[in-house]
Amino acid sequence: MRRRWWMWVAGLFVVVLAGLGIAASALARRLEPFVREATARYLRERFEAEVEIGRLGASLPIASPMRVLLARGKGAVVRASGENIVLRHRGRRDVPPLLEMRKFEFQLDLSTLWHGPVDVHHVKVVGLALTVPPKGQRPALSGFEELRSSETPGSVRIREVVADGSRLTLLARAADKAPLVFDLHRLRMFEAGPGRAMRYEAILTNAKPPGTISSRGNFGPWVAADPSDTPLAGDYTFENANLGVFKGIAGTLSSRGRFEGILDRIVVDGTTETPDFRLALGQNRVPLKTKFHAIVDGTNGDTLLDPVEAQLGRTSFECRGGVVRNRDEIGKTVSLDVKLRRGTIEDLLLLAMKGNRPILRGGLKLGMKLALPPGQGEIADRLKVSGTFQLRDARFLSRRGQGRPKDQAIDEVPSDLDGDFSMEGGRIEFGSLRFTVPGSEVALAGSYLFEPEELDFHGKLRLRARVSQTMSGWKRWALKPADPIFAREGAGTVLKIAVTGPRSNPKFGLDRKRKE
Repeated sequence: MRRRWWMWVAGLFVVVLAGLGIAASALARRLEPFVREATARYLRERFEAEVEIGRLGASLPIASPMRVLLARGKGAVVRASGENIVLRHRGRRDVPPLLEMRKFEFQLDLSTLWHGPVDVHHVKVVGLALTVPPKGQRPALSGFEELRSSETPGSVRIREVVADGSRLTLLARAADKAPLVFDLHRLRMFEAGPGRAMRYEAILTNAKPPGTISSRGNFGPWVAADPSDTPLAGDYTFENANLGVFKGIAGTLSSRGRFEGILDRIVVDGTTETPDFRLALGQNRVPLKTKFHAIVDGTNGDTLLDPVEAQLGRTSFECRGGVVRNRDEIGKTVSLDVKLRRGTIEDLLLLAMKGNRPILRGGLKLGMKLALPPGQGEIADRLKVSGTFQLRDARFLSRRGQGRPKDQAIDEVPSDLDGDFSMEGGRIEFGSLRFTVPGSEVALAGSYLFEPEELDFHGKLRLRARVSQTMSGWKRWALKPADPIFAREGAGTVLKIAVTGPRSNPKFGLDRKRKE
């Protein structure tokens, strides 16, 4: 008897489950068109776009029919999934879709379909692609104003959106410029709804230099009339960026900061640190830190830097300019005005030399204009620079120039160096190069080729001492008759000199071929 009773209970339980399953299936079939229409209406009104849904199905857990009967749907959950959703600018098939979703699924509280706001608990999207046109170039919405006036966007609250593997494309204003593309490996958005900003968390890999960017902040509310006006703000970190992908430099960069603005124009304030910054030709590592204020054109990635305050070792300098893609260029050109008001020549020499003991030290001032066009060659071959420099209180050995070649008390003496220069195509030209130490002055002009590292300088050496005073012993007395020959222009000695040959073994001597 007891066994029969348990069989009755089990049978009744199976019947109830079957009934609930049938009821859930029937209710889901009734709800499916409603959910499909509600989804399409929400997307249409939210983004002011034409909506295409390839497939959308709805289902209910077995317990949901009971909640519908006993609690008027409270606690009942509708699960929906679909494929191939496309949102297009109304009436325009000649431009890229605004939004595409390859697959999606979501669940919502059934009771809120009739007693809003609609509460969507969780949305998962696969293959999300959002394409934003530049400001003022959104396709005209012919006839849409009348439609919008007759439709009031429903109140929908989306608690969480998971959209890993998404892509955001910001189209450029100029048709000949490539769009700015962001591939987001991880994307979470929270608390989405009409008239409110969404919180987001995102992780993406920067293409060049390669590194991981993590960001969190607020996005929205969405501006359907002109998506490029949609606001955003947040914080970011950029870690382990390998500068070695740029020919001629190396180091590992990290950055952090904050940004805010709209998709069309973003203001960024941040800092960078590269503890092992180095040039390929020198390989000495010098720490580089920067603090910057930048304005980013979100439609093409062009960046205005105003300013960048940098610290290279003990040397401080300021840069203003931009990173801009010019017409017919593949890549971007870096253009900067650089002012170095307080620095040391040692920091710059360390970058350019292979040893770790600079042959010169002293205070440095520098002003220059720099342009680095895009390309595949070495940075030294592409870089264009022009400017002036002043080196004060530099230290060199100078005994003969003071007429006391054996005076050991004269060791490192203060020296000054200044000039103007220009560099292009792997060649640096010095229009003037003036070097002075107590007792001596050298004025040169010439050039240096980075490849094959050739020097070609010509100029004059002026000494306060007479030519005989630069020697010792019997040579000093032997040269005394020649003193009047070399004394001119108010100096004890004036000589035409040349510095030529390879950098590794330069030739210093009199310039006998040069005419006055």
